[in-house]
Amino acid sequence: MKTLSKGVIALIVLVVAAVALAGWYFSTRNELVSQDESVSTSWANVQSQYQRRADLIPNLVETVKGYAKHEEGTFTAVVEARAKATQVTVDPTNLTPEKLKEFQAAQGELSSALGRLLALQENYPELKANEQFSELQAQLEGTENRINKARDEFNNAVQGYNLKVRQFPSSIVASMAGFGVKTKFEADAAAQTAPKVSFN
Repeated sequence: MKTLSKGVIALIVLVVAAVALAGWYFSTRNELVSQDESVSTSWANVQSQYQRRADLIPNLVETVKGYAKHEEGTFTAVVEARAKATQVTVDPTNLTPEKLKEFQAAQGELSSALGRLLALQENYPELKANEQFSELQAQLEGTENRINKARDEFNNAVQGYNLKVRQFPSSIVASMAGFGVKTKFEADAAAQTAPKVSFN
């Protein structure tokens, strides 16, 4: 039986090590891609829920207008805040702290304006008793709950992704492949307070 020379053995060891290293690199890179996609999908779900809220607002404003004609300033504030909130979009591939803060500020202004709009029911008993208004309130409350859930899921996806990006040895692959840490959704005080919905 013929024995292999030391040079051939060294070459085989190097080839096996290179194949194992390449396999680890591509496996880790694929995990990072998968988690990056999870963050993007979670962010799309956040935006979808905010859009759902924005879509409810015109009907809510029109319903309230029918009963509270003298509240034009409140209606204008809600419409302007809605327009601003729907114009601020954040690309999931560019979730910078600045862009996320701008998005959160616009959504916070809308939440505040909605709170003032919903508070009008206290001054207009007929509005409070209106079935359409009550239905829109219930839909808005459900949407606010969905927004909170979507934000939580987004933050969980970002946390998993960021751990993979920052932990050794996957941080080596992340650095080589251009994967960076992403920003979590940290709502400010105004955005954390959902518009008050009362069924009294």
